[in-house]
Amino acid sequence: MSTYLLVHGAWHDGRAWNRVVPLLTAAGHRVLAPSLTGHGDHPRPMAPDVGLETYVDDVVGLILAEDLTDVILVGHSYAGLIVSSAANRVPDRVARLVYLDAMVPRDGETAVDVMPITQVLIDAAEDGWVAPLPELPAPHGLFGVTDPDDVAWVRSMLVDEPVLAYRQPVRLDDPAVAAVPRVHIHCVGSEVEGITRRPVPAGEPVWELRSGHDCMVTVPDDLAAVLLKLA
Repeated sequence: MSTYLLVHGAWHDGRAWNRVVPLLTAAGHRVLAPSLTGHGDHPRPMAPDVGLETYVDDVVGLILAEDLTDVILVGHSYAGLIVSSAANRVPDRVARLVYLDAMVPRDGETAVDVMPITQVLIDAAEDGWVAPLPELPAPHGLFGVTDPDDVAWVRSMLVDEPVLAYRQPVRLDDPAVAAVPRVHIHCVGSEVEGITRRPVPAGEPVWELRSGHDCMVTVPDDLAAVLLKLA
C-alpha cells in the first residue's frame, strides 16, 4: 500500500480530486486530498495574510499529524510550489514528488519567477485578491473543463487567492530534498497561448495526458492509471 497526498492548485479545493480518490483507494492505497486554508471545508477562513507558507504549513502539518511516511506527494498547477517547499521541510517522509501540470520552482523563486505571466494576474488583483482565470472558448474552457455540468461544479469551488500566495518564495535549501525522485505529468492537446513550461531536467520522467489543465476532472481514469504506476 502506498500513501498519496493530493494537493489542489490555486482557487480550487480538495473536491477537485473527488473522481481520482476512489480509483486510487480501490487499488488498495491510502489517499488524502485536503482543502488548504481558506478553501473548501478547511476550518480557517481565507484572509490577506494567507500565503504560500500557510499552504506549506497545511501540508507538512497533515503529514506530521497523520505520521505519514513514503508519501507520493502530488501537486497540481500552483501546488507545484507547495509540494516543493513541503518536501524541503520533511524530505525523509516523501517517497516521490509528482508535478501535475505544475509549476516547478528552484530555490528562492516565486510563482512569478516560475511563470512570468502570473504577474498579469497580480497586476489585475483588486484589493490584494487574485481572481480565478476566466472561462475561455472551447477547447480551453474553465481550466480545460468544457462540459457544462463540470464547469458549474468547478466554478462552485473557486475562491480568490491572496496576492501573498504568489509573492512568497519557495524554499529548497535542504540538500536531502535533491534526492527525492521527481516525476512530471503534462496535460497536452489544448494548451493556452502564453502559458509555457520549463524544460524538464534530464533524467526526470515525463508522462503525458491528452487533457485540459484540470485533468483530475476531465480524465480521472487516465490520471489515476499514471499515478498507480508510481506506487
